[in-house]
Amino acid sequence: MGRLIVIEGLDGAGKRTLANGIAAELTARGHSVARSAFPRYADDVHAELVAEALRGRHGDLGDSVHGMAVLYALDRRAAADALRADLRAHDVVLLDRYVASNAAYGAARLHQDSHGDFVAWVHELEVTRFALPKPDLQILLQVPTEVAAARAEHRERTEVDRRRDNFESDAPLQQRCGKVYQQLAAEDWWSPWVVVDGVNHVDFGALVGQHVLAR
Repeated sequence: MGRLIVIEGLDGAGKRTLANGIAAELTARGHSVARSAFPRYADDVHAELVAEALRGRHGDLGDSVHGMAVLYALDRRAAADALRADLRAHDVVLLDRYVASNAAYGAARLHQDSHGDFVAWVHELEVTRFALPKPDLQILLQVPTEVAAARAEHRERTEVDRRRDNFESDAPLQQRCGKVYQQLAAEDWWSPWVVVDGVNHVDFGALVGQHVLAR
């Protein structure tokens, strides 16, 4: 059975770059890697509805913290069997966002911390009720909010179809979300976490050797 590794962080933190570096290092060491990212906008109707709601469609759906969280959760539930199959077939399954994103962003929208009702509700829904595959490791790619925002703005200017949504352009929300992420990581919420500096150069070899492949 392979290891499930999750990369978490703010919009613009550099999660895709980190995933690319980890995957390249693992492949160079002879390990097979499967990758996925949530929400699965192109593959799941729940994620498609999320994207539309974040851009103002579907009435007041985007304003409902719990309503949006359920859509995110249903996207992952629909992917659960495929994740389990990937874990059976590969050494490492690498995810860009997972359940902790739901917990962090929803809590931040409600001005709660990691000990609030919302994080507990997400755990009950996705971990207990949906029984999603548990990560072996969650990596928090930590960057200052202003750095993440600048990267997200650059991505919006330079990449086709990467216009920022309502969450990505809300600076106070991103700041609160960063704090919830830090709490989740400090508490090893659901599974072990490691915090990686997303500003300075990441030593992919050390990260893979010390954490990703550790048993």
